[in-house]
Amino acid sequence: MTEPIRVGVVGFGLAGRIFHTAVLSAVPGLHLAAIVKPTGEQAKAAYPQVPCYRSLDEMLDDKSIHLVVVATPSDNHYRIAEECLSDGRHVVIDKPFTLTSAEAAALIRLARERSLQLSAYQNRRWDGDFLTVKKILASGKLGRLVSYESHFDRFRPEPRLEIWRESGGPGSGTLFDLGTHLIDQATAVFGSPSHITASVRTDRDHAVSDDAFDIRLTYSGQHNLTVKLCASSIARIPGARFTLHGMQGSYVKHGLDPQEQQLKDGVSFKAPGFGVDPEREWGTLQILEEPPRRIPTENGDYRGYYANVRDAILGKTQLAVTAEEAWRTARLIELARQSSKDQRTLPVDLSDQP
Repeated sequence: MTEPIRVGVVGFGLAGRIFHTAVLSAVPGLHLAAIVKPTGEQAKAAYPQVPCYRSLDEMLDDKSIHLVVVATPSDNHYRIAEECLSDGRHVVIDKPFTLTSAEAAALIRLARERSLQLSAYQNRRWDGDFLTVKKILASGKLGRLVSYESHFDRFRPEPRLEIWRESGGPGSGTLFDLGTHLIDQATAVFGSPSHITASVRTDRDHAVSDDAFDIRLTYSGQHNLTVKLCASSIARIPGARFTLHGMQGSYVKHGLDPQEQQLKDGVSFKAPGFGVDPEREWGTLQILEEPPRRIPTENGDYRGYYANVRDAILGKTQLAVTAEEAWRTARLIELARQSSKDQRTLPVDLSDQP
């Protein structure tokens, strides 16, 4: 029987605590073997049986750890991932993968040289609402899709300047935080766009990093498709999570996938109702002259991400979220910022993808 893959997690903030240690610990075949937390005793309190180190070097001294998860503030992602790859470890990097496409390309080349698995933690591909959108599109019920709109809206009128994600430093801002998810979901379904138009801005008083964006991805070809990706920090009434319009009908879904809040509340993956969208949150599908009907949301399960990484390391499958896709997302973020700055539509040229 194959021994579990030993995993070390670097960082124990929100990402490390909620989205990584809690998730991978629930995946058979993976074993949480180490946590790096430079200060405090939170990690030791949460996982008393797991060795906790104060530095990355200390953890890398343990050669039995084969997979390292980078769950630190974003401006450290490249440096830590490079060190781990250079030391022969497979690597998962929390989003955003890197702060630039050049950094992403460098990591990709290093992983290829060492024959190592490298992936970005795009867990929201395993959101129940996104799985439902994919199922509806695959069914063809909407006919030719004309527009796809995805929102991630919040109401946080007072910026939290003490939090690194809103501090104005490298890697902060809503585009890196939420835009990475929305871009990844859209391109996972539709591929690379031909053009991008974006408004990346700061809406709140006293905010020092971007807290809102509107991005339009255009897909030119035999049948044109417009993708709109939006986020706001002052949406007291949030927009629909997904709005799809096709030649034969529409689908609209409100509300967020419940897994994040359930994990924050300490709910186990084995608990009844985990990842299950309540009926009141189901989306509405209306086809041609038919009456509208509620569509049950697929059950979300973030464990699917780490199960895929496990199987890729074991040589049983290919990565579902590739480093090349993470590079594309980084490049589209760069183009979105440039489009917003220049106030114009830009062509999307990904010919230099590694």
